[in-house]
Amino acid sequence: MDVVDLFAGLGGNSEGARLAGCRVVWAANHWQLAVDFHAANHPGVIHACQDLHQTNWADVPSHDVQIASPACTGHTPARGKDRPHHDAQRSTAWAPVSCAEVHRSPFVVIENVPEFLSWVLYPAWLDAMQRLGYSVSPHFLDAADHGVPQHRERVFLICSQSKNPIKLILPKRPHVAVNTVIEWDRHKWSPINKPNRSKKTLLRIDAGRREFGDRFVFPYYSSGSGLKGRSIYRPLGTLTTRDRWGIVDGDRMRMVQPTEALSIMSFRPDYIIPKRKSDAMHLMGNAVPPDEMADILNALKQAA
Repeated sequence: MDVVDLFAGLGGNSEGARLAGCRVVWAANHWQLAVDFHAANHPGVIHACQDLHQTNWADVPSHDVQIASPACTGHTPARGKDRPHHDAQRSTAWAPVSCAEVHRSPFVVIENVPEFLSWVLYPAWLDAMQRLGYSVSPHFLDAADHGVPQHRERVFLICSQSKNPIKLILPKRPHVAVNTVIEWDRHKWSPINKPNRSKKTLLRIDAGRREFGDRFVFPYYSSGSGLKGRSIYRPLGTLTTRDRWGIVDGDRMRMVQPTEALSIMSFRPDYIIPKRKSDAMHLMGNAVPPDEMADILNALKQAA
């Protein structure tokens, strides 16, 4: 199968396609940094850095599967108060429709947060896809069920040029604990009880220690997983674009590092990422876990 990757970012969808034996022929993103690192990891792909609303879809190679991950921040409740720029983020969902109108590829796979289906314009979006001949089948998936050491709940809309919607038969893999990918002896740690450590952080660590002992993970920023953190013997919570997760080991702590985040997202260890940590974490936090997309495309092959 030939694949195009819209809103390709770091390349989780493309890497999943590669793992599934597909050929990625074209990938695009509006951010040059993302395009540069996608190209570094997928050098045989035609790349475009552009606003996908402005794309001439006739210039895009023909393909069997369009994969698209439109901006999710306009839909997720974590965005806070709705603002005008969220309208612009939500409008990115129309680019895959435009691509599908030109190419009528046999399949389109759309990834987003589950709240995408509550978007006020989702009925119009769905109607547009159906008018193009697509049957649309929402699949609500957790990356942890695909062997990814992270709970990451997303909706994947499987759009097919078929009379009836396709229900993929997907494997349910054993959950992988985050402690298996934490590099305990590799990175620099800092003392927990150091000057200027915030009271909120110390309270979270104390609660986590009472619940889980000397080793656990906790949300350094935001309220995810509550006050007490999470056991290291289960998948991590969702990895976001913000450097969010802290690790406690006895009387020391540090944040999750990019090389660990690669494994938490199921990228291969030699995948090329930015040296600047904030850029690396942002790109990984926006990505789709490759192992999850590989399972989806393998199942799609079986259903085709």
